[in-house]
Amino acid sequence: MPDSTQRFLVIRLSSMGDIVHALPAVAALGETFPEAEIHWAVETRHASLLDGNPFVHQVLTLDTLGWRRRLTSLQTLKAVARAVGVLREFEFDIAIDFQGLYKSAVIAWLSRSRERLGFAKNWLREPAAGIFYTERVAPQGRAHVIERNLALVERLGARAERWQFPLPHTDRDESYVEGQLAGLGARQFIVINPGGGWKSKCWAPERYVELIRRLEPEFPGEILLTGSPEEEGLIQGIIQSAGTRRAKYLPTTIIQFIALVRRAKLFLGGDTGPLHLAAAVGTALVAIYGPTDPARNGPFSKADITLWNRGPVDYTRRASLPTYLPGVSVESVLAAIRERLARVDE
Repeated sequence: MPDSTQRFLVIRLSSMGDIVHALPAVAALGETFPEAEIHWAVETRHASLLDGNPFVHQVLTLDTLGWRRRLTSLQTLKAVARAVGVLREFEFDIAIDFQGLYKSAVIAWLSRSRERLGFAKNWLREPAAGIFYTERVAPQGRAHVIERNLALVERLGARAERWQFPLPHTDRDESYVEGQLAGLGARQFIVINPGGGWKSKCWAPERYVELIRRLEPEFPGEILLTGSPEEEGLIQGIIQSAGTRRAKYLPTTIIQFIALVRRAKLFLGGDTGPLHLAAAVGTALVAIYGPTDPARNGPFSKADITLWNRGPVDYTRRASLPTYLPGVSVESVLAAIRERLARVDE
């Protein structure tokens, strides 16, 4: 068992949802060892998710995606050297790799931490990563990724009486969201996030169009669509095709989105970062899943509803001709929304 004054390096570089799923394990580590220092290595583009985290002493930002795009440039080599230098400024006692990739395991090794903890081979996305660990954990019987992450810190003696998600918030962002909602007249509202990391995880835009048309006469509040700046064209197309005055696009930053979805009556979307943020703040969910398994990374509240279709065709990320997620009907999603809203009002 580690000493309470030790220094931990947490490695969970991306993505948004995976960082959210690592928060309870890091919180358990911090509560068990309150005198220890916890440093978190994360991709620069996701660092804002750790703002104000009471369990994280320092956030170490890396831009591995940018480095990979410019591998041969002198600027990249200098940036990598600086990042390694920062890692080595601290004498880490234990590095904990929640990501299980070759690159994250190499970061643990480069940190020169005395101990390097990661998952056993069958739980690694890239099995070769295991050669860089000094200890490997097999989270037997743990279905959800949050429980698997907890298995890593439990090896060190940490325990979680409850799952904690210390997400960022600021008075400025809270005020921004309140002002936007007041301007829209949105006293109660549903958030719909139609985008996703890859096409095969997304429900087809025309189904969102039909859903919004059928939802409008049933739900008295506003229907707010959210997404990344790259998804604005998709979202505006859905709103225009739906032809309803109560469906609106509300662009936000990540921290503003957290403030928004915390106030929502319900969130609807696929296996994306926004859904995992909504789950973390306790918003009622209807989730549409396809190639990814909701038992591993889906909603964890028993009151939430997940519609899952694995489908008879190849619609994974590696599909040669990816298609939108098939097999989940508008009627089934509408019925799930009715049921979940009824549970909220019970």
